[in-house]
Amino acid sequence: MVVFIIVAMGIVTYIPRWLPLFILTKYTLPGWFKEWLALIPASVLSALLLPALVTGGDARHLDIMRSELWVAVPTFVFALATKSLGGTVVVGMVLFWLSGKLI
Repeated sequence: MVVFIIVAMGIVTYIPRWLPLFILTKYTLPGWFKEWLALIPASVLSALLLPALVTGGDARHLDIMRSELWVAVPTFVFALATKSLGGTVVVGMVLFWLSGKLI
């Protein structure tokens, strides 16, 4: 029974990923649609990160003085300037560590 559940979960996970690829390989997508699709990862990441950066507490009230936000801003500027993923991670980690030591 457990093996059946694992296989079924694999199929349910695989089909929604495979089906669009199978269908869309037969067509040429318009340029504007490809550009729109390229924006999805950034928008999902923003939707996940923004609440964690600007809200706090159990009731999730707006708090722009959170250290996470003040660390994210220079890290974002560094990322835009250098386009270096590794450097951005290191800068973010160092700034977050420093904010913990200073605050």
